[in-house]
Amino acid sequence: MSTPESDNSMVTAAGSSAGATGASQPAPPPATPKAGGVEPTRPGMKWYVLRVASNKEDQVCEALERKVRIEKLENRVGRVLVPTAKEKRMKAGQVRVYEKKLYPGYVFVEMATEQDGSVSENVWFMIKETTGVGDFIGSDNKPTSMREHDVELMLLASAKEDEEASLQGLEFAKGDRVKIKEGSFQNFEGHVDSIDETKGIVTVLLTIFGRATPVDVEYWQLEKM
Repeated sequence: MSTPESDNSMVTAAGSSAGATGASQPAPPPATPKAGGVEPTRPGMKWYVLRVASNKEDQVCEALERKVRIEKLENRVGRVLVPTAKEKRMKAGQVRVYEKKLYPGYVFVEMATEQDGSVSENVWFMIKETTGVGDFIGSDNKPTSMREHDVELMLLASAKEDEEASLQGLEFAKGDRVKIKEGSFQNFEGHVDSIDETKGIVTVLLTIFGRATPVDVEYWQLEKM
């Protein structure tokens, strides 16, 4: 997935937003989820990238969601997301799941624009008056919508379950020569035979008493040679 820093890499030229609804109309119904439970873009809306202050992504997201409800703008603004990737880390011998922001400094907004691509005045005022908000990627009050492919990748990443999270620091592959840094087999050297990524366990073939012996070792106890 492209990064927002290269502004135009995640968006396409903004044209007219088909199906933009008026303020008096009810909010469009959520689209039917695709396989994996991912809800696609809602009818009449597109996704846009909003620049925000560093480390203020979650606060901006929560503030915008609250304002949309209070001002009853659900027909103009759908979801507001801070895309994250779940990441497993080993701490105190246990695997824990953390969330890492995929795009620090950006918030993703699903919304309907006017026929000329501009943001309606009431929505623009609501967003600009939110603490920590900068501007949309685009120009002249006309944010540029994201490419469909990038939208799909962003939504899929946000919908991953904990068990699908990658394990940070597990950078071994079968056949790698490694050395055990601690534990019962400290300083033994061998080759990686298999890897259990869900548990962070690496099976290493060690030569013990002249025979190849498989030993299970936690990945953080190993180093490549």
